[in-house]
Amino acid sequence: MADKDIRRVLDSDIYKSMSTQTVSEYDFLLRSRFNAQMKDVLQFIAETDVYIAVSQVARERKFCYAQALEQEQNLFHASNLRHPGIPKAVGNDILMKAGSNVLFLTGANMAGKSTWMKSIGIAMYMAHIGFPVAASEMAFSVREGIFSSINVADNIAMGYSHFYAEVVRVKDAALAAATGEHLLLMFDELFKGTNVKDAFDGTLAVTKGFAEYQNCLFIVSTHIIEVGEALKKLQNVQFRFMPTVLEGNVPKYTYSLQEGITEDRQGMMIIENEGIIDLINNI
Repeated sequence: MADKDIRRVLDSDIYKSMSTQTVSEYDFLLRSRFNAQMKDVLQFIAETDVYIAVSQVARERKFCYAQALEQEQNLFHASNLRHPGIPKAVGNDILMKAGSNVLFLTGANMAGKSTWMKSIGIAMYMAHIGFPVAASEMAFSVREGIFSSINVADNIAMGYSHFYAEVVRVKDAALAAATGEHLLLMFDELFKGTNVKDAFDGTLAVTKGFAEYQNCLFIVSTHIIEVGEALKKLQNVQFRFMPTVLEGNVPKYTYSLQEGITEDRQGMMIIENEGIIDLINNI
């Protein structure tokens, strides 16, 4: 920018008319002679613009910059972690480390399980690219990959049912974990596309299997609370749930994580509240 010819361009009055020759000279300087340098300048301006926008969002929404740790520590800690896309989202704390690297999550429909898992995945991804995360503080051991089965869809083109698509996703995660990579694994309501008995057996077997990979962080949610009872023998599994509060026959959700396994079952209550049974019987 200190070159005398570039200074001449910068010092020119853009509100005054220029001759065709002057315009051609400036064009040659910027697009030919200093082409590479100008690309560097424009790249710098673009990156600075992004950094300013990102930092402004972080300040306005009270996001933090996460602390990266060695992957061997296998630690993930966050305070007031929440979903960045939800205004006034409820924040929760999480601590996963060696000896408690498996999180078993339960809760009724709409209690917030899927959103909480998405919050974790988004935060982990954003932290790895150096962006601020929606939390008061966060520290994480670097991961070599993230696998999730949240909102897995069927694949008509490949002939995959919803259940088989889940199985394929779990298989991919298992293959990666077996190589010794340090991963974040998140499975939301495993095998919900099959019958309850197979879902119970599959969820229990998969959770027990992944729990053996002490170098990974593993989170699984389910409505089948009986799986949790069978997992209590494992020392590295922690149990959390999203509670439901009943106001009469109307369920309300706090979205505040609590310790333990819930027995909330509001599915039939919601069906009755919507008047579906009465509607069918009156047809």
